[in-house]
Amino acid sequence: MAAEASGEQDPSTPACGESPGMKDNTLHTGSATQMSGEMDKPLISRRLVDSDGSLAEAPSEAPKVGVLGSGDFARSLVTRLLGSGFSVVVGSRNPKRTAGLFPSAAQVTFQAEAVDSPDVIFVAMFREHYSSLCGLSDQLAGKILVDVSNPTEQEHLRRRESNAEYLASLFPTCTVVKAFNVISAWTLQSGPRDGNRQVPICSDHPEAKRAVSEMVQAMGFMPMDMGSLVSAREVEAMPLRLLPGWKVPALLALGLFIFFYVYNFVRDVLQPYVRDGKSKFYKLPVSVVNTTLPCVAYVLLSLVYLPGVLAAALQLHRGTKYRRFPDWLDHWLQHRKQIGLLSFFCAALHALYSFCLPLGRVSRYEVVNLAIKQVLANKSHLWIEEEVWRMEIYLSLGVLALGTLSLLAVTSLPSIANSLNWREFSFVQSTLGFVALVLSTLHTLTYGWTRAFEDSHYKFYLPPTFTLTLLVPCVVILAKGLFLLPCFRHRLSKIRRGWEKDGAIKFTLPMDHALAQKTSHV
Repeated sequence: MAAEASGEQDPSTPACGESPGMKDNTLHTGSATQMSGEMDKPLISRRLVDSDGSLAEAPSEAPKVGVLGSGDFARSLVTRLLGSGFSVVVGSRNPKRTAGLFPSAAQVTFQAEAVDSPDVIFVAMFREHYSSLCGLSDQLAGKILVDVSNPTEQEHLRRRESNAEYLASLFPTCTVVKAFNVISAWTLQSGPRDGNRQVPICSDHPEAKRAVSEMVQAMGFMPMDMGSLVSAREVEAMPLRLLPGWKVPALLALGLFIFFYVYNFVRDVLQPYVRDGKSKFYKLPVSVVNTTLPCVAYVLLSLVYLPGVLAAALQLHRGTKYRRFPDWLDHWLQHRKQIGLLSFFCAALHALYSFCLPLGRVSRYEVVNLAIKQVLANKSHLWIEEEVWRMEIYLSLGVLALGTLSLLAVTSLPSIANSLNWREFSFVQSTLGFVALVLSTLHTLTYGWTRAFEDSHYKFYLPPTFTLTLLVPCVVILAKGLFLLPCFRHRLSKIRRGWEKDGAIKFTLPMDHALAQKTSHV
């Protein structure tokens, strides 16, 4: 059956045939539902594997599912369905050519034969090929069609109607469900532990959604009800988004990097050239970048905990937790994870750049020049006790700060975070995060030492860069310290446990303040 490439489809396209009624058929999942939620089961069930390692014929009592399509996603979907205990029949326009692409347990036949017995049929083909199924409208009547397609970004912007809604308009006697469009072929093959587990599902028929949700669970994924089929357009837009939660944090990090890079360029490169005629432009690729990266990492880390401080201050001022935060603060709180990971990224790059510095020619020449100056000055021993101690403490604090920040980054991964309870996750992200901020502050202060009080370090009357980076972190640390005072800590604990300043209900904290400390923190 030839596919018709129709391009832009008219929303008023007539349905492919009419049927006097719609059968209320749902999938009897049988043994598949018994496997619901089993994340440790192998991708291919043992009862489907022959002694030679090839897929055997599926048992006849297994629930039968149809798949229309023979592309990469269809092949991965068939493999996953077989491994989850389903019997699969594949409909293809050329079954002889495509039969070798599927496991031997799958029955590959013509499309007309494939849609006869299954009650649930996956439509794994592009939108422009939907009309090629119009000849099967009578056979598809009353069946559940699962649309797994995705439009391109241009198609999504150009069309008002989602692919699932267009499919439903072509086959009004069928029940259309949108699902599996956010799952990649790789995730289907490798299992949900190596990819996103959530599968958004939407349909106008609750029974159809329930049947598909049971299949999703049997395949080891997590169904997420998105409502009626009108939500299909939103579901189809999900795979088109490129890191939507990272746009603002990435722009923030880029802005900070540009600011500090230009600032360091003016101080370390431009000022010596203008004042003394010394060319230090060789510092641009490595030295200036290495000076900029810790500034960005340090400020970003402080910006992770600053919104929590502002939220706590706002709650203290209002005397209640039942009023919404301003939108800008709410969005800031939601982006803390991304800001923290970018902070770790910049800190890790700073560590790598620092390791590379001694390998450059600049460092070698500086060591040789220092040795020559020492010989010319008749100094047989060069040792400054204060500088030795400063550098040792500076490096040790830097390693501790990076190690703590690495722990925060690791626990931000969903696979690790899901293995922690709320108290453990809060301890790592809140308490250890604050420890990382304090260590970073000590690391910065040890680096600066007495430079902030020396006139020679104010180039073009600009203060040293580290003094600028200390502003926000010191505000956060001081505010955290204030909130630890009993007068603020007790009041904040009561507010977070439901007390209101103007409420009629009297609220008294328990005598054991350890219970209050177990409550979640902003």
